[in-house]
Amino acid sequence: MAKEVRADIETMRAADADRQKVAEQLKTALDEGRLTLHEYDERTALAYSSKTYQELLMLLTDLPRPGQSATEVRARRDAERRRAARRLPTAMLVLWTIWASLTVVNLVVWGLVVVGSDSGVYPWPVWMLVPGAALAATTVGVQLIRNRA
Repeated sequence: MAKEVRADIETMRAADADRQKVAEQLKTALDEGRLTLHEYDERTALAYSSKTYQELLMLLTDLPRPGQSATEVRARRDAERRRAARRLPTAMLVLWTIWASLTVVNLVVWGLVVVGSDSGVYPWPVWMLVPGAALAATTVGVQLIRNRA
C-alpha cells in the first residue's frame, strides 16, 4: 500500500512552488561546491521543465541535505548502521516481552498470596530467573553472531 501511495505521489504533477524549491536546493548545492556551474544550469533548466514530482526528485537524488558536509553524512550513516546492529531481532523482542509479562504476573500473584496468607510463602517467582538467564544467554549469542556477520 505504501509503495502504491509513493508511486501516486511521484506521478503527480508538480507545482511552480515545488520547482522553485528544487531550484533553491540546487543553488545551495552550487554554493556548497557540490555542483559545477554547468551542472547547476542543466539541473535548473530540467527543474523548471519538470512536470512530475519524480522528475524533480531525480535532480536531487545524489545530493545530501543542504548544509551537511560529507563527514556529517558519513557519521549519520555509520550511526544508523551501529543502531541497526544493536537492535534486537523481532523474535528476541517478542520473547523478552513474553518473559517480562509472565514475570510481572508471577510477582503480582505471589504478592497477593503473601498479603492474603498468615504464614510465610515460598518466593516461587524466583524461578523466573532460570528462563530469564537462558533468554539472556541466547540474546548475547544472537548479537555476537550478528556482529560477526
